[in-house]
Amino acid sequence: MRNSNLSLFNKFVCHLTFISLCCFALASHAKEMYSNTTQATITTNFGIIELDLFKDRVPVTVANFIRYANEGFYNNTIFHRVIPNFMVQGGGFDQKMRRKPVSSPIKNEANSLIPNLRGTIAMARTNDPHSATSQFFINVKDNMQLNKSGHNAGYAVFGKVTKGLEIADKISKVATKSDGYMRDIPVDTIIIQSITITEPSSEPESPAPTAKQ
Repeated sequence: MRNSNLSLFNKFVCHLTFISLCCFALASHAKEMYSNTTQATITTNFGIIELDLFKDRVPVTVANFIRYANEGFYNNTIFHRVIPNFMVQGGGFDQKMRRKPVSSPIKNEANSLIPNLRGTIAMARTNDPHSATSQFFINVKDNMQLNKSGHNAGYAVFGKVTKGLEIADKISKVATKSDGYMRDIPVDTIIIQSITITEPSSEPESPAPTAKQ
């Protein structure tokens, strides 16, 4: 009798485990289908880099990046500055190293609570804190010296890589050259073929209940 009860108990546990795994799989699938995060896909001749954008935390910066992307500005631009164990920078020059015309600069939304960690994407700028336009960089290591502090305006992080960070790592290690005042230019052109934006999708609402007749 005890063996029979034990067998029934084991079957019950196995059945419960199976149901739990199915529920977890369905929840994971639903999360993928109904993302609440704005995402960007950077397609390059080295591979694809996918990112989540911090739209709620740095709205001006993300809106600026999305506008350039949706206008096709980044299509066939390049990563023009790459430094191993630091970052890869692009989004401002075409394949002939000609600077592209840009819109007005945006305010610097650098935030000490959103640090320049490995895998984050941030706005490039000049020494003027509020000079960022189209150019961005992906950190391939933790770059704490770029964070906002009491004596540093910082560089505004506006997203993080979710897939393809190894592509940024690979880009950062290519052979480079100098051209006039510009350094760290890849010898072989690294093309940003496109940047596409995926806005959040919402789970369809269930139909409202109706009174039974």
